[in-house]
Formats: sequence, structure tokens, C-alpha cells
Amino acid sequence: MEEILAFRLLVLDLDGTIVDSRLQVSPRVRAALKKAIDAGVRVTLASGRPFHNMRPFANDLGIRDPVICYQGAVVQDPGSGEVYFHCGVPLHLAREFIDVVRGHGWDLCLFLDDRLYAERITPLVRYYAEYSPIKEQLNPVADLKALLSHEPTKLVVVSEAEQAAMVNDLLRVHFWGRLRIVRSFPRFVEGTSLAASKGQALSFLAEKLGVTQAETMAIGDNDNDTDMIAWAGLGVAMGNASAAVKAVAGYVAPSIEEDGAAEAIERFILEQSHA
Repeated sequence: MEEILAFRLLVLDLDGTIVDSRLQVSPRVRAALKKAIDAGVRVTLASGRPFHNMRPFANDLGIRDPVICYQGAVVQDPGSGEVYFHCGVPLHLAREFIDVVRGHGWDLCLFLDDRLYAERITPLVRYYAEYSPIKEQLNPVADLKALLSHEPTKLVVVSEAEQAAMVNDLLRVHFWGRLRIVRSFPRFVEGTSLAASKGQALSFLAEKLGVTQAETMAIGDNDNDTDMIAWAGLGVAMGNASAAVKAVAGYVAPSIEEDGAAEAIERFILEQSHA
């Protein structure tokens, strides 16, 4: 008799969940993911990273299902590159965002057609571009607003860590109810469409794959994972997760240093498949 697994779709955040500060995935996490995939579970990734930056992680881990990119603004197939969902920043809001950032003198870059653009190639912007196993190609332009013939996928303010909380708060107040503002890393504050979030993208993907909400399991650590963790049938917060993520999680796993994602996969997926 064929076994029925409780969870048919597993979605994992990358940084702080399965990817450590050295941009590495531990052997235990790799083994757990392979066993889950071999057991027939659909496994995917959800990150604020752009598609071309997530694709190497997916390929390295043997993930074939569509990945959730750009904080949920894009759902894309890591094999064929086919885009199943895209939700850009409305042009008038993108231009307003640029004006606000210019007014404060902050460092800004944006993604358009999966390419990274910036007016000023500063050390902070270079830091953002290089925060990846595959360094982003920076495309300098004289005027970001003039570049925007159609909707960008994401805008990113890069600041020193001690300033980022203030940047995040100011932008959230200014664009409240109009844009989704998230602090994805200590130095990065990102602006995306209100219709773009990991939770909404997960709901879309589950429906596309024919998986019910109850059959989904999501693991994450940062505030931008909160609605994904809340939506999943089982939301798992890492031990190093923010208070917001832990507050909506059904289970708190050990930290990334303790292979918390692997522990959760072993407990709720692999043990169940052998029950």
C-alpha cells in the first residue's frame, strides 16, 4: 500500500534558514532535503533574492519545482526559466520611491527584467551586488526614473546596519497601504508591490501544484517570512528567527547553527513517511 505523507509541499527560506553566513548549506540539511525529494515531497525555495541568484541554489540542491523569488513578486521554473507569476511595482510608486530615496541621499538600486541597476556605484551598492555566491552585474544608469519604461520587480535601499531600521520605518510610514516594505537583511530595505509576498506566492504555487494549504510546510527566520509561515499548514520558525516569525509559527526549530531546518524536516516529514 502506497504511503501518504502528511506534507506534500515543503518551502524553505534561504538565508538564515538553510544558507549560513558563509553562503553554505550544511551536509545534514542537504541530506534531509534529498530524502524529502526522494520520498515524493515537492520542495522549493522562497527568498528575496532574484531568480538568477536563486537558480544555482536550486540546481545544487536538486530542486526542480518553481521557486519563489523577489520576496514573492516572481514564481519561476528553475529549469526552463518559465515565469508563472510576476507582480511588479506600479510605475508611479516606483518613481515616487526613487524621489524619496534621493531626497534622503540613500543608496538605491532596482531590478528590472532580472537585471540590477543603480545611479551611483557606491561601496554599499557594491556590497549588495556581491552578497551572493554569484556576484550581481551592476548596470550603471544616469537616471533610474528615466529607465522605467515598465514596472520594476523590486527596489532596494542599502545602508549601514545601524541606519537600516530608521530607513525601514520611514519608508513603511510613507508607503503604508501602497507598497510592501521589508528589511530583508541587516543592511537591505526592499520595496515591492503589495500583491508580492512569500505567503501570497506560496498560496499561488500550492494551487498550481494541486497541494492543499494543510499539506504545506514552510520554514523561515526573518520578518519577510512571517505571512508564509502563518499561511502554511505547518509554519516552522528557526531558533534564530525574529519574534514576529516565532509568534505565528506552529513549531520553533533549533537555530541554523544547529541545523534546525534539517531537524524539522526529519521530525515532520521523514519520520512521518516511515510511520
